[in-house]
Amino acid sequence: MSKKAKPDLLAEYLAKRDFAKTPEPTGKSGSGGGQSRGAGPGGRPIFVVQKHRARTLHYDFRLEAGGVLKSWAVPKGPSMNPKDKRLAVAVEDHPLDYAGFEGTIPADEYGAGPVIVWDAGVYRNLMAEKPDGPATVAQALAAGHVEVCLEGEKLRGNFALVHTKMGGSEKNWLLIKMRDAEADDAKGSQIADARPNSVLSGRSIDEVADADA
Repeated sequence: MSKKAKPDLLAEYLAKRDFAKTPEPTGKSGSGGGQSRGAGPGGRPIFVVQKHRARTLHYDFRLEAGGVLKSWAVPKGPSMNPKDKRLAVAVEDHPLDYAGFEGTIPADEYGAGPVIVWDAGVYRNLMAEKPDGPATVAQALAAGHVEVCLEGEKLRGNFALVHTKMGGSEKNWLLIKMRDAEADDAKGSQIADARPNSVLSGRSIDEVADADA
């Protein structure tokens, strides 16, 4: 993560935050847009899911693409059950540094509340393996459909993000677990509750909030 992200990609992220107050990353050490190698081990692209208790509890699902973390707020959290179609609301791009952020965003700041890294890992772009599929995740997202294979501690296997525009909103997508060997129809819907703590620190979101109080 040694290069700097293109300023326009992070303009909305930067405009919403006062870095004199919030401990969130500034993006100055983020990776550059359009790089050919990812930020993960062996140059692979990363993903992260952050559990965030702001006005309401939700999970922020983020995929590295084009030098930033493309991001969605998932109110009910991810599921390993293919029958679940989880609403994922697109939010502003985040810097790659954000993948390691865990702490409390101060009151009166955008997104105020505690954050933990609920899951993290690398992923494979399944669309690039299709004969006529888009070459990059950024291109697949622009087309409104992306399929990736996640290699996290909690989320594993194939997932799809589908741009549904439900309710007439351009921000509305669905996050869906695809049918594969990792799918769990019986208990997959409860993974967020069954494994609630951080994969980085082992802490609960309450422990993070209490530590920063």
